[in-house]
Amino acid sequence: MTGGRHLVIVESPAKARTIARYLGDDYIVQASVGHIRDIPVPRDLPAEMKKGPYGKFGVDVENGFDPYYIVSPDKKKTVAELKKALKDADTLYLATDEDREGEAIAWHLLETLKPKKSLPVKRMVFHEITKDAIWAALDNTRELDTDLVDAQETRRILDRLVGFELSPVLWRKIKPSLSAGRVQSVATRLVVERERERMAFVAADYWDVTGTFGTETTPFTAKIQTVDGARIATGADFADDGTLKPRAQNATVLTEESTQALVTALADAPATVAALESKPYTRRPAAPFTTSSLQQEASRKLRLGARQAMRVAQSLYENGYITYMRTDSVTLSGEAIRASRAQAAELYGSQYVPDKPRFYQNKSQAAQEAHEAIRPAGDHFRTPAEVAGQLAGDEFRLYELIWKRTIASQMADAKGTTSTVELLLEQGGRTATFRAAGTVITFRGFLAAYEEGRDASRYKDEDSDKGSDKRLPQMEEGQQLDTRELTPDGHSTTPPPRFTEASLVRALEERGIGRPSTYASTVATVQDRGYVLRRGTALVPSWTAFAVVRLLEEHFGPFIDYDFTAQMEQQLDRMAQGELGRSEYLKNFYLSDGTDGPVGLKSMVDNLGEIDARAINSIEIGEGIVLRVGRYGAYVEQIARDEEGTPIEGADPRRANVSDEIAPDELTVEVAKEMLERAKDDGRVLGTDPESGHEIVAKDGRYGPYVTEILPDPEETGGKKVPKSKQPKPRTGSLLQSMDLATVSLEEAMKLLSLPRVVGTTEDGTEITSQNGRYGPYLKKGTDSRSLETEDQIFSITMEEAEKIYAQPKTRGRAAAKPPMKELGLDPTSEKPIVIKDGRFGPYITDGTTNVSLRATEKVEEITEAIAIEKLSEKRAKGPAKKPAAKRAPAKKKAPAKTAAAKKATSATKSTTAEK
Repeated sequence: MTGGRHLVIVESPAKARTIARYLGDDYIVQASVGHIRDIPVPRDLPAEMKKGPYGKFGVDVENGFDPYYIVSPDKKKTVAELKKALKDADTLYLATDEDREGEAIAWHLLETLKPKKSLPVKRMVFHEITKDAIWAALDNTRELDTDLVDAQETRRILDRLVGFELSPVLWRKIKPSLSAGRVQSVATRLVVERERERMAFVAADYWDVTGTFGTETTPFTAKIQTVDGARIATGADFADDGTLKPRAQNATVLTEESTQALVTALADAPATVAALESKPYTRRPAAPFTTSSLQQEASRKLRLGARQAMRVAQSLYENGYITYMRTDSVTLSGEAIRASRAQAAELYGSQYVPDKPRFYQNKSQAAQEAHEAIRPAGDHFRTPAEVAGQLAGDEFRLYELIWKRTIASQMADAKGTTSTVELLLEQGGRTATFRAAGTVITFRGFLAAYEEGRDASRYKDEDSDKGSDKRLPQMEEGQQLDTRELTPDGHSTTPPPRFTEASLVRALEERGIGRPSTYASTVATVQDRGYVLRRGTALVPSWTAFAVVRLLEEHFGPFIDYDFTAQMEQQLDRMAQGELGRSEYLKNFYLSDGTDGPVGLKSMVDNLGEIDARAINSIEIGEGIVLRVGRYGAYVEQIARDEEGTPIEGADPRRANVSDEIAPDELTVEVAKEMLERAKDDGRVLGTDPESGHEIVAKDGRYGPYVTEILPDPEETGGKKVPKSKQPKPRTGSLLQSMDLATVSLEEAMKLLSLPRVVGTTEDGTEITSQNGRYGPYLKKGTDSRSLETEDQIFSITMEEAEKIYAQPKTRGRAAAKPPMKELGLDPTSEKPIVIKDGRFGPYITDGTTNVSLRATEKVEEITEAIAIEKLSEKRAKGPAKKPAAKRAPAKKKAPAKTAAAKKATSATKSTTAEK
């Protein structure tokens, strides 16, 4: 299109810059920087409206659920600039994203800018930012889709109603500043339910035998399957209460004693090949990426969190490297299929490309966020080598991942052969069968480009028997093999694995909860709100999350029910397709009295009745010990009882703070008792500071034991009453790991209270101090901190030694090395020494390359060399150890105004609501 001046509005400044490069001087490309309008919180309503129908929610629930919108204060300048540009424009192109949210942003722009009726307004959509795609979009504009707008605005109103009705209940019954949300609360429930399973879990012990058998040339290993005709129980046969599942009642559970007896009986028995089967193996490539599968694979392969993965993908899209990254479609366009097939043939050979293109079917019938999978942009894909000079770090790694997945999706199947052998051992009246399986890949097909990752299985003993890439020697039925070794092996069942960001996204997707554009923000929200904490890559619920979920389950069941939440998404899909009206749906959702369907939210809140806050915030640990969620954190409590176990009337309960470092499933009765015993010493007077005369006491706090001084009350010493805010703060110091709350002395306490210790002063006058922090001892020079190796160095390190440490390059993200807790032998695989070290999240086994964390129930002194070698071997089989993604400040991108509204609600009215 030529002639005149045309205004093109997108959301992102980065996208605006990229598109401007493809258009001539006739086009002005500007960014709205996300949403420009939102429903205000009550504080931001005009004075005359605060007492009217919009006063509670910013939505008139009695008259068609009409929302009241205002331009966000931080967007007034942007709106002014857009209006100025619009004055000289001959055409307005609304070029926001092609999903519901993008459609709503375009509608808000139109409503706010109010262009002249004579000015042509066109909706411009594209799924990739390339020159050809942008010019094609200019030639194929459409009208604004009001059905998509209705669906998005209904979602916004739903979130406002749920958040503003339920959050105040949480404030009253649990603690202030909490929030409930249509999707975030359901996601939190998933994490809490998994932790409940782990807390109720009872480990079961079982044994098996691995045999090493030999032909004349090649030995191989096989796992025991049956003993004396009965199947051997494996980890998958046990229920979470430690008993055998109904289907496995006839299985034999081997004990250490019975396993040793079996091994002794069959030690020199020959192995006969009882059965041998070989069949073709075929494996198809995975579908191209959707938003959900991209987040999951980026977590598994690149160690990126959901939010970080989407931030990187947004940048790649805006700069023209990939197609739109919010989609639940696995479909590829015709040009993408042709590009994939051509590039696969060029790079790997024509034999790696099937005769016909591959087409993938969407799992969701309501796939609607965009109409193509995530893929490299353009009709000829740039290879990773071609973009290596333009992209770096996470952007390059994510682009490479998307490129590989797209190319592989159009490549040939992997082919091979799977062989299975069953061996029979008989001797001294005992029989046993062993089984081994192996797959030999004869044609790699798509595996030459890409192989999809997978989450680790809960049942490691079965994983090791799958036989992937294990080649078996040539054998025939009836052939006898040498039994070279029978190795007994003990196991304990493991609890269900905690969710990671990737598996939580998958769980939400499988249940139909949320949409591609909401997954990353939902996972981020539950962490930002403090409901879920990260331990490595695992998501651990806080005790506050337990209380919140319990309250919602008991009093607002439908709004935290998985099926109900998924049905809400389906109704929004119907609305987007023009099959359902906004007002009709919201009326049923909020105002229904239950006569013709479920009770509406308003009726549920109005008829809430009494909620026992104490019961909601209490969790039974056992033996009369209860965990309670208080305003300032969690604590355990035990009612004093007499020798017969009867509660003593009027006696004060024993209490102890619970550290955030202790996961809920780790708070056993034994751990709680230990905390209560330690709390007996809370406030133990150590003596008097000889200089100040103040009492020094040892206490147990939320973040561990510490010492502090007791400052005198000004009134008691004849002074005037001083407000708390102006009173001096007492000196405090956390105990070192080598110290014990019950035995810490006054001398040790005074050393702690003297910190930080000034080590010396540099030539430019900057002090270097030694200190004790939450994560160990360290030096500090200005804003530059360096870890120390031992706690003793806090008090002994010299200025010369400190300067040597600062002369070394800083290694970010690594703590100073600590001496090993235990040294074991050499690992037979890596041939490196095995040691047990004390890490940030507890003891772990390492050979310097592979790390395995110890469970809370495992003790360092009980870990033998054999156990360590086994654990390292199992970890290697799962792949390289995962490292937590580094936290980075979010990049500026399209930020829904509803999030801004939620922030205002937090600071102004405590209306911290979930907007997703």
